[in-house]
Amino acid sequence: MSGEAFTVPPEIAAAILGAVQGLTEFLPVSSSGHLAFFSSFLPSLGADGVAFDLLLHIGTLLPVLFVYRRDLLNISSDLFSGTEPFLKREGVSLLMLLVIGSIPTAVLGLGFKDTFESFRENLVYVGCFFAITATMLYCIRFAPRGERGLKLFTWKHALAIGLVQGLAIAPGISRSGSTIAMALFLGINRQLAAKYSFLLSIPAILGAFVLKLDELLITSENAVAFGVGFCVSAAVGYLALVILIRLVKSGDFSKFCWYLYPLAAVSIYLGLR
Repeated sequence: MSGEAFTVPPEIAAAILGAVQGLTEFLPVSSSGHLAFFSSFLPSLGADGVAFDLLLHIGTLLPVLFVYRRDLLNISSDLFSGTEPFLKREGVSLLMLLVIGSIPTAVLGLGFKDTFESFRENLVYVGCFFAITATMLYCIRFAPRGERGLKLFTWKHALAIGLVQGLAIAPGISRSGSTIAMALFLGINRQLAAKYSFLLSIPAILGAFVLKLDELLITSENAVAFGVGFCVSAAVGYLALVILIRLVKSGDFSKFCWYLYPLAAVSIYLGLR
């Protein structure tokens, strides 16, 4: 049983959810899990909850496009020109790894979409997934400090990272936390692990948004609230992305497990009430 909703204006509710999405999309604590948790206390915005969540995800996609704009431009330029053979160009290699990593995400997303979405309605499941994320983060401290760069980043690594990204569709499992953790355990260096994780989010978020686009009903009554949520998620998301990149480089982001374990317990307790 979830908490009782507070009576607040829809614009305020959208701003709160936008801030939650922006902050938790990049910090390794699961944005979908936090949205499910906070949505249980806030009034409905008059649209499918998952579709609105995806709109907020599009908002947090903008910071990724901005921060990694040079990498995206490098991919584009290497597709059409370069001094090295086509398949050995850095941008082309990175693009191929992103395509390979997106395959298991797409398979899991399409095959188990309804199952994952049903978990969102039960805080017991959300709490259990929070606990799984917390355990993954705790285990990161035991990962060896990898030095594997792009040239040693193989298609097998991409598939493994894409697999955990697909599992992160479940609310409470952090997409950024699980993909970066997997990359670190595979020996990928910290900077590349963060870059690959966030670039891999682009096709995943866009694909999920397209699938739910027909369920995103924007009307004159909720347009302002949706716009507020979108803008807040983009602004807060940029700050969170910059923070996490620094934390990944310093090796400190595993400490978020001590936040997630109590949150998991609270979620499970509320779900059982």
